[in-house]
Amino acid sequence: MTDRSAPTLILASQSPRRAQLLAMLGLDFEVLPADIDESYRPGEQPAAHARRLAEEKALRVAAMRPDGVVIGSDTVVVVDGEVLGKPADEEDAVRMLMRLQGRAHRVETGIAVVARTPLDGRCGRAPGVRTELRSAVEGVDVHFRPFDEATARRYVATGEPLDKAGAYGIQGRGATLVERIDGDYLAVVGLPVVRMLALLREIGWCYNFRGLEPVQP
Repeated sequence: MTDRSAPTLILASQSPRRAQLLAMLGLDFEVLPADIDESYRPGEQPAAHARRLAEEKALRVAAMRPDGVVIGSDTVVVVDGEVLGKPADEEDAVRMLMRLQGRAHRVETGIAVVARTPLDGRCGRAPGVRTELRSAVEGVDVHFRPFDEATARRYVATGEPLDKAGAYGIQGRGATLVERIDGDYLAVVGLPVVRMLALLREIGWCYNFRGLEPVQP
């Protein structure tokens, strides 16, 4: 961090897109992916699922690195109430894209920040650690333009969709399939930056365009 009093910032994700967005802000950070069970719970809604996974990722890494402020995030693509994960293969990617073409779908991105503060036991308090967790969900409606199967296959042949939920990357060639979005573009990429900075401020850290600094009382 530019400000030496600022904590170590840790991204609990191996997503290169999320790392690129943090780097774009001029933030110094470490990458430490969280190994968690990403299965759905019975009756769990997509937005609640994305938020829970973001929290679990951040909490898991914060337990290993109590010296840092940890950022966790998770993104799901939803159409007709069904979550579209990463395609199993090229044919699955084509199937997903043809389901999305010419209509709107929902992208839900959960974001969580966690800081662990040591308690020294003074003033009659028991020593230990206080964990501060803040989280939210950013929902965005993405509208795809109409296109035919040949277009979908040409896009899939680039390889870009194969490791992405919903079989497209809005920050890459997949942008040509998008007619418009209603909401935060960066949330669709994978990290709702403005919401993240608001959560960081809630736990005491302000973005100053160079790094993080303590919020002034």
